[in-house]
Amino acid sequence: MSLILASASPRRRELLSLITTDFKVIPAKGEETADKTLPPDILVQRLASQKAAEVAAAYPHDTVIGADTLVFLGSEIMGKPADTADAKRMLTMLSGKVHTVITAAAIARNGSVTKVFAEETKVEFFPLTADEISAYTATGEPMDKAGAYGIQDKGALLVKGITGDYYNVMGLPVGRLYRELKSL
Repeated sequence: MSLILASASPRRRELLSLITTDFKVIPAKGEETADKTLPPDILVQRLASQKAAEVAAAYPHDTVIGADTLVFLGSEIMGKPADTADAKRMLTMLSGKVHTVITAAAIARNGSVTKVFAEETKVEFFPLTADEISAYTATGEPMDKAGAYGIQDKGALLVKGITGDYYNVMGLPVGRLYRELKSL
């Protein structure tokens, strides 16, 4: 039985390697279907479960981990930006405010999801100037990240503080996932 990460995210690969280096990466390829009427923690758990279930169907004898991260400001979901203008819009909205990052992880065994959970972290941004937002978006870093920033890279300059799991903001709640895998 092997461990499979159902994600193409280099950050998730890096974070899972804090738990073990003995895993394969087989990204889910299916279209995500998000019911935006669901509460944020349920929505992100469903997305993570879809990824884990897709890969587990093809690899039923392995343990599969699917994950998804979403950023919420109030009730607004901030996924990956569509373009630079969208990234600037998101960062402007997050400027000087506290937002919520929820990452869900789903674990599938024997071809179906057996465990799913979500972790929540509050992140506060400094007030940002238009020049700071333009400089950050010019790096290209925001384009593949929920909420248009990466806390582990230059996005760290935007963050005033966090309450919760730092790794959760990066895309995988490492400590909780370790304990969940250990309990299997």
